[in-house]
Amino acid sequence: MIETTSSMMNKLSQSIEDSPAPIYARVKQAICLKINSGEWQANQRVPSESEMVKALGVSRMTVNRALRELTDEGILIRQQGVGTFVAKKKTHSALSEIHNIADEIAKRGNQHRAELIEIIRTNASMEEAINLSVRTNHTIFRATIVHFENELPIQIEERVVNATLAPDYDKQDFQQNETYDYLMKVAPMTEGEHLVEAVMPSAYECKLLQIEANEPCLQIKRRTWCDDQLVTTARLLSPSSRFQLFGHFGGK
Repeated sequence: MIETTSSMMNKLSQSIEDSPAPIYARVKQAICLKINSGEWQANQRVPSESEMVKALGVSRMTVNRALRELTDEGILIRQQGVGTFVAKKKTHSALSEIHNIADEIAKRGNQHRAELIEIIRTNASMEEAINLSVRTNHTIFRATIVHFENELPIQIEERVVNATLAPDYDKQDFQQNETYDYLMKVAPMTEGEHLVEAVMPSAYECKLLQIEANEPCLQIKRRTWCDDQLVTTARLLSPSSRFQLFGHFGGK
């Protein structure tokens, strides 16, 4: 049975948190919760801007920004003259297969070392809550790790982990990179998505990576699911001179 727009809006309104965060961010978070809980299915039409403005009692600018950002992030698809729809989740391809970086380095005949910069058990910020599709009081782990190949820093890993799905994440041996094996054991990945782009690192990131300020980096933003639950989000930053992506497609 197809849910009516009125019912969808009533439930969406009830999902919006009462917090000091900007209203557009709270609307955005509520929509993400509906999608990732499975209440709003892939290819399902979502209420229009006008319907959201009327039902939620917010400005058109607020709704427009929430929908625009969700579209830019690939969570929604907006078709001119037709409507806005829930996008299909992206599964990882050969180019974006997720491996243990320690194993990748070992396969090249080199030595891996990981240095834990920081790990915090805390409540999710609004941005983190949106990315993990949880509420802002949800417990997460926030970790920063630097990976080395033959004592040369090759990647900064900034990871946010859903503590409900991986409660002992902070107890793992980060020096041995056992975190990957632990996450695959407690919440094995069934889906994943990547956003890859070239960026300029901050001064602090240049220091961690031991590179000059004018060297561009390759940034990978990644989210992984276990069934219908988001397990982690990660930002991986590597100097362009020390890292590359490779994929092979087709063939027999």
